[in-house]
Amino acid sequence: MKTSLSAPTRDPTPIFEHFRGSQSTELLTAAVAHFGLFERLADGAVERDALRGGLGLAERPFVVLTTALAAMGLLVQRGGKLDLTELSREHLLPGGEFFVGDYIRLAGESPSVVEMVERLRTNRPAGSEPEEGGAAYIYRDDIESAMEEEASARFLTLALAGRARNCAPLLAERLPLADRRLLLDVGGGSGIYSIALLQRNPGLRAIVWERPEVLKVAVEKAAEYGVAERLECREGDMFADPVPAGVDTVLLSNVLHDWDVPQCRELVGRCAAALPPGGKLLVHDVYLTDALDGPLAVALYSASLFRLTLGRAYSAAEHRSWMREAGLVPGDIVDTLIHCGVLTSTKR
Repeated sequence: MKTSLSAPTRDPTPIFEHFRGSQSTELLTAAVAHFGLFERLADGAVERDALRGGLGLAERPFVVLTTALAAMGLLVQRGGKLDLTELSREHLLPGGEFFVGDYIRLAGESPSVVEMVERLRTNRPAGSEPEEGGAAYIYRDDIESAMEEEASARFLTLALAGRARNCAPLLAERLPLADRRLLLDVGGGSGIYSIALLQRNPGLRAIVWERPEVLKVAVEKAAEYGVAERLECREGDMFADPVPAGVDTVLLSNVLHDWDVPQCRELVGRCAAALPPGGKLLVHDVYLTDALDGPLAVALYSASLFRLTLGRAYSAAEHRSWMREAGLVPGDIVDTLIHCGVLTSTKR
């Protein structure tokens, strides 16, 4: 049996930033070499929807691309319009004295850039098409999922547990739950977040609600960390099955960013409906600025999510709008680690 979960002595955030940094090369090169985005703004600001239509992009890839470019200091949003910054106007418009676009185009046909362009144009995650192997990172009825096969589900669950193991102790430390009795960890993966909260709050019980193959890892982790008697691993589909009853707190940790806006609204609504008055919905995730112009590290993570899932990173304003629609009163964000924070909301 392992000891209590503890926070790392050194912040691993820079490692994640380096790991995700390649997304900036791919998005910038796609914008220059494949979409001609900067030329479309040569004559001045363009309405957001008009630019999106001109690029031939759906809403989700358009947000991913333009948010990253804004975070790089290359686009600016003014009153619903997008415009070039002084930096991009001087260096990314063809014909300019200091134009560097042809230099960027040297990477235009690199496999990673071409693959990113395909994701942007099709608005589908890698592995979602049969010719790509048909095993995506998320579960949905019309997509064959790697999370339904034991070996791949175990590998992915343990891989994601590496980040959770760093964040979970800080989440438990900074989120007092002494007055809570039953936590539902929706899509809880390895169960690490529930385990940290159980260790910090002796009067708490928890349910990890997940796909069957993923739960095999959660069962092992609960035993390893000595909380098996207070942690139930329950199989279920969070979009189709009834939400477990009797819970007073629901945790969505790094779940909503895997889904597009309609699914996020649906899931927040389902969770809120299962809560009693005074019940809490906790969303632990990364957050873009409300203006969708950064921070750069989160914008690049959003691109990574986009290419592997049906989602992206969202702003606090977007999360709060879903919470209010569901009858919840959102509060403030408390930071944890690796660009994550927890947004608490309470049912009226």
